[in-house]
Amino acid sequence: MRYNVAVIPGDGIGPEVIEESLLVLKKIGEIYNHEFNFQEVLAGGIAIDKTGEPLPKETIELCKSSDAVLLGAVGGPKWDGLSGEKRPEKALLGLRSALGLYANIRPAVLHRALKEASPLRSDIVGEGIDICVVRELIGGIYFGERGRSVKGKMGEAAYDTEAYSVGEVERIAKTAFQIARKRSKKVTNIDKANVLESSRLWRSVVEKVAKDYPDVVLEHMYVDNAAMQLIRNPQQFDVIVTTNMFGDILSDEASMITGSIGMLPSASLGEGSMGMYEPIHGSAPDIAGRNMANPIATILSSAMMLRLSLNLEEEAKTIEDAVTRVLEKDYRTSDIMNSGMKPVGTKEMGKLIVTELESL
Repeated sequence: MRYNVAVIPGDGIGPEVIEESLLVLKKIGEIYNHEFNFQEVLAGGIAIDKTGEPLPKETIELCKSSDAVLLGAVGGPKWDGLSGEKRPEKALLGLRSALGLYANIRPAVLHRALKEASPLRSDIVGEGIDICVVRELIGGIYFGERGRSVKGKMGEAAYDTEAYSVGEVERIAKTAFQIARKRSKKVTNIDKANVLESSRLWRSVVEKVAKDYPDVVLEHMYVDNAAMQLIRNPQQFDVIVTTNMFGDILSDEASMITGSIGMLPSASLGEGSMGMYEPIHGSAPDIAGRNMANPIATILSSAMMLRLSLNLEEEAKTIEDAVTRVLEKDYRTSDIMNSGMKPVGTKEMGKLIVTELESL
C-alpha cells in the first residue's frame, strides 16, 4: 500500500526529530510492506527566510493532497521581531484553518519506566498517568476579532475576542465523547462559565451533546481549579475537552507532569481521516544541531498518524511497543535522564527504536 505524507521539518530541532521519525516509518514500511512517499515542504521560520512567507501556497496545496502531514516544529527567537501576520507560528494557525483541523488530540501518558522523571510525588503518580486532552483548535480567542484602539486617559488599548458557535462546540464535544468511549468513559469539560458568556454557551452545548452518550460520565470544572487538580490528583482525569486557549495551556501542564514535554505526541484532526501530526514541544533552538533533542514525541506522533489517518493500528502499536522497550532498557535523552540511566543523543535514540522494531 502506498501513502503520501507531507513532511514539514520546520525550525530548530524540527529537522533532527523528523529525521529519526522518518527512519522509523521507513522501517515500518519494510516490515509491513508499505510504501511511504514523503514529500518535504516549507513552513515556519525557514519558509520566511526562503520565500518571505511563513506558509507558502505550495505548502498548503501539497498538504491538502496528502494522506497526512508530519510536522517537526516552527519558530524561534530569530523571527521574534516580525509582526503577527509574518511570524512563524502563523504557519500553524494557517495550516489548521486551511485543512479544517478543528480537534487537537494530546495524550499525556506517563510511561512506567519514567515514573521518576515526573515532578510529582510517587504517591500522586501512583501506577501512572493517562490523560487525553481534546482541544478545540480553530476557534476561540486565537481566531477572534482583535485590534488596538485609544481609550480614555490610559492611552492605547488592545483587545482579543473569544467567540464560539454552537456548531464549533458540538463537533469538538462529539470528538471527546467518541474518544472517551474507547477509554474509561469519562469526560471532564473545562471552562470558565462562572465569568465568561462564551463558556456558558460552551457548557450548555457540551451538556446537550452528552445526552447522546449516556454511557459516558460528564463532569465540569473551572479552568483555574483544573490547573490545580492536574497537579493535586491527575488520575481523576480521563478525557479533557476544552477551548483553544485553555487547551493550549493545560495540555502543556499535563505534559510536564508526565516527565517531559519531549515525550508527548499530538494529532490535529478534522472531519475526514486527513490529519496533521506533531510533537507538542517547541523548536528548542538552544539545543538545535547538538544531537540532544528527544525524538520520541515525534516518533509517537508518527504512530498516531498510522493509527488515525492511515488506519494502520498494528503498525502504530508496534512503534509504541518499541519505544516502551527502549525506555525499559534504561536509555534516556538528557530531558528524561535520571541517575543510573544510559545517556543517548537524538540519533542514538532513533537507532535504538529502529533496532527494537527489527526484533519485534
